[in-house]
Amino acid sequence: MRVAFYQLNPVFGDKGANISRVVEALGRLKADLVVLPELFSTGYQFTSEAEVRELAEPFSGGDTAARLRELSTRTGAAIAAGFLERSGEAIYNSAMIVFPDAEPGLYRKVHLFSEEKRWMKPGDLGFPVFRWRGTTLGLLICFDWMFPEAARALAVQGMEVLLHPSNLVLPYCQDAMRTRALENGIFAVTANRVGTEERDPAAARLTFTGMSQVVGPRGEILCRAAREEELRVVEIDLELARAKQLTPRNHLLNDRRPECYGALVAGEGRTS
Repeated sequence: MRVAFYQLNPVFGDKGANISRVVEALGRLKADLVVLPELFSTGYQFTSEAEVRELAEPFSGGDTAARLRELSTRTGAAIAAGFLERSGEAIYNSAMIVFPDAEPGLYRKVHLFSEEKRWMKPGDLGFPVFRWRGTTLGLLICFDWMFPEAARALAVQGMEVLLHPSNLVLPYCQDAMRTRALENGIFAVTANRVGTEERDPAAARLTFTGMSQVVGPRGEILCRAAREEELRVVEIDLELARAKQLTPRNHLLNDRRPECYGALVAGEGRTS
């Protein structure tokens, strides 16, 4: 499978121009699967609820979904992308995955970061997986990387490729994703953005770290971008994500001891 990421610097609030850039960049791309950044069509640093509601759109019937579905059909590639979702009165930081030959999928970010908590509701869809062309795909968004339970929840459902739209500003994620891939025996495609945003005088200037990457099931970096706009394609061998036997006596997932992990789901260990 040929997987790709497109690392770009969107113009805040100009959804039409941002989507058109993606359509132009991917129009002749030869890939099976493409990942775009978190909130790629709107930008990230919102300043008011009115602004958020103006830029948000529904998953079904929204312009971003419609244009990406059209692009997916034309290129034959599945496309995963972060967008600002409106569902009734609720606003979510969401990611869609559109396919050329299957129904689209939706994930809503579970672990909100910093100012996102002012504008958005935590995701309520859990951690769904999407089966397509003989493989199983999972979605996380940006700060979800910090919680190993999120990637594991996908892995135990058979996920082989983790798609990770991001707007990363902390310096740790790219290295941490090597561990997420290693501990679950999966491929991980992080599509980050570049550039800066400083729209809210009451909030910090945001500098996005770039360094989008594809990581293999043993934690190896298969490719990593710099800190500028970049489109990269890597060929991966899905059989490597199916080989969970670490030693003749150790299986990456079957050796888990769920009966010993009760504190993880009992709400224990919280700090104030």
